Amino acid sequence: MNLHELSSLISGRTIGNPDTVITGVAGLEEAKAGDITYLVDKKNLKEITSLKASAIIAKQEIEGLSSNWIIVDNPQFAFAKTLEIFYKPPTKPSGISEQAVIGSNVSIGSDVSIHPLAFIGDDVEIGTRVTIMPGVYVGSGVKIGDDCCIYPNVTIRENVILGNNVIIQSGAVIGSDGFGYVLEKGEHYKIPQVGGVIIEDSVEIGANVTIDKATLGYTIIGRGTKIDNLVQVAHNVRIGKNCIIISQVGISGSVEIGDNAILAGQVGVRDHVKIGPCAIIGSQSGIANDIPEGQVFSGTPAIPHKTWLRAQSVYSRLPEYVKRLQKLERTLETTPEKDHDD
Repeated sequence: MNLHELSSLISGRTIGNPDTVITGVAGLEEAKAGDITYLVDKKNLKEITSLKASAIIAKQEIEGLSSNWIIVDNPQFAFAKTLEIFYKPPTKPSGISEQAVIGSNVSIGSDVSIHPLAFIGDDVEIGTRVTIMPGVYVGSGVKIGDDCCIYPNVTIRENVILGNNVIIQSGAVIGSDGFGYVLEKGEHYKIPQVGGVIIEDSVEIGANVTIDKATLGYTIIGRGTKIDNLVQVAHNVRIGKNCIIISQVGISGSVEIGDNAILAGQVGVRDHVKIGPCAIIGSQSGIANDIPEGQVFSGTPAIPHKTWLRAQSVYSRLPEYVKRLQKLERTLETTPEKDHDD
């Protein structure tokens, strides 16, 4: 399409030749003639030796850089929309495969795609435009909203509710038993896990994520939250809306996480902790106590991020401090006692 058409679709303003034909989308370094790319700020220009793209999505025109432009408030978001326009394949429902296993009393909406070797248990509700890939297991009583996409080899256990527009990547397990045991006469007795899981609208769950069902009630993942690969969410956890949970995070039972919180990679959270809305937890942090709203914490045990940065600067200089202390000790040992009294 031409530049003006694309600009209209992403709510931008065109500078340059509006009839420039755009044939693809690429990064700054890889872009060639016919491609459109995007620029977050001027410092990104240092990463390239030459710019061959036919147009650039940016927040403002860069003086001295000859190109066609689409000016928008959020270049990265506009770039994501452009990728959708050029590369998102049209939906072509394939229907229900004869090689899929469908239980009794199953309600299935229109325009669905249920692929071979998918298993759908009894009393399941599936909305419209849902895609269920090969090898997916859907347990009895599960409810799946509209426009969901379940990738291969996902397991969705009984008593799980998915909202609309939920994406679950390959290998995820939703609704596995919570890790609950009570010690009795030297043995670990299993506490029955009879609750479920609620995944609200527009949640994306990465590959090999495990989300445990609640002991009673529901484990809840709030609307718009995005969970990266290899994350563990334990029983009765409540994650708020629009949270970001990055790879290899481990969240223990009954943790509450407020809206818009961010947990960076490999964060570990102790059971029953509360993390406030808009809090940010640095990577590899260990959270043993509650985190206030809007605060940034890092380290193990986690402390305010600015304090942690100061502590790290001291830590890196400990060998130097040890040498200086040892030198001072030797000096004191060789100094006559009379000098000490003076």
